[in-house]
Amino acid sequence: MEITGEQLIPKPQQQTWDAICDPAVLQVCIPGCETMEKISDSEFHLVMGAKVGPVSARFKGKITLANVDSPNAYTLIFEGQGGVAGFAKGQADVKLRPEGDATRLEYAAKAMIGGKIAQVGSRLVDGVAKKLAENFFSAFNKHVSGINN
Repeated sequence: MEITGEQLIPKPQQQTWDAICDPAVLQVCIPGCETMEKISDSEFHLVMGAKVGPVSARFKGKITLANVDSPNAYTLIFEGQGGVAGFAKGQADVKLRPEGDATRLEYAAKAMIGGKIAQVGSRLVDGVAKKLAENFFSAFNKHVSGINN
């Protein structure tokens, strides 16, 4: 499944870039994220909860930033294990470009799941994945804009 979208962030590109690379900001904006720990400049460990239909799971995972082109783009790679519920992995290509005094954030994400979660049906899973991506980028926009502060 591929999920695409965009947000207009009312902040300059460098400020938006700094926020999208900040583990504290990511933790607040990732739906269900319980903890996030910076391991290196490009690697983070996290724990998050997710519910897909009747299946709930806590995922322990890793986020890696690859193809970093500061302050223009990166690829965010996610791998997570949810015990008996299964696994999730995917990536999101995030691009930033100035638009006046604001920043246009564009993303294209792909996700793959396996195990018990995959058994609930691909349409349900696709819907949940799309909603998670939209919720993250919307929460990010609100957080950076100061709407949640």
